[in-house]
Amino acid sequence: MRNSIQYLLLPAIMMTVCSVVEIVAGKPVAQNKTSAIALFNGKDLTGWKAEGGARWEVKEGILTGRQGPNNESGDLFTEKSFGNFELSVTYKIVWPANSGIWYRYQSPKQAYQADILEYKKPFALSGTLYCPGKLFLSTNTDASTVNREGWNKMVIRAVGDHHTIFLNDKKVAAAQEGSFKTGRIGFQIHAGDQFGKMKISIKEVSLREISE
Repeated sequence: MRNSIQYLLLPAIMMTVCSVVEIVAGKPVAQNKTSAIALFNGKDLTGWKAEGGARWEVKEGILTGRQGPNNESGDLFTEKSFGNFELSVTYKIVWPANSGIWYRYQSPKQAYQADILEYKKPFALSGTLYCPGKLFLSTNTDASTVNREGWNKMVIRAVGDHHTIFLNDKKVAAAQEGSFKTGRIGFQIHAGDQFGKMKISIKEVSLREISE
């Protein structure tokens, strides 16, 4: 009987250990999530809407964004809104740059953003969590998490009031803030001649919706 109980408990113990290892490793873990959906189809801007003067185009499976004439800024947003989710974006950027991934976007003053930048005061790198009017909610200062010349994978997990950002499989930002519950997802191109050479390239945008 004792051996039988041990065999029955073993699967449950293993599942618990695996869960703990996943969390300790610092990787995004989402419970009660749906299958991932591709927000970018690799062909065109179906499902997206551009706002502002930035230039967006799709070529050979890559979405690119640049400033418009006279260093104009602009954004590219999903037509749909999302609330609780795990968003994965694979991107690279030409520096100097000031860009980011909007989420729960309702207006320029009501949104969250996972930044793609190199900010000096206060020091902040890509993966920093920004909220208009509140500046940085959580700051990434670890340069080893950023691949400046190549592709990066940013994962944003937003569930209720909890926000977590992972960059290249490392947790770089986390905060609790509940002003905005739902909104669009998007990409930003910042204005300014200092960012005239900036180009963001995106090859994968996928999302899993999560129930709290």
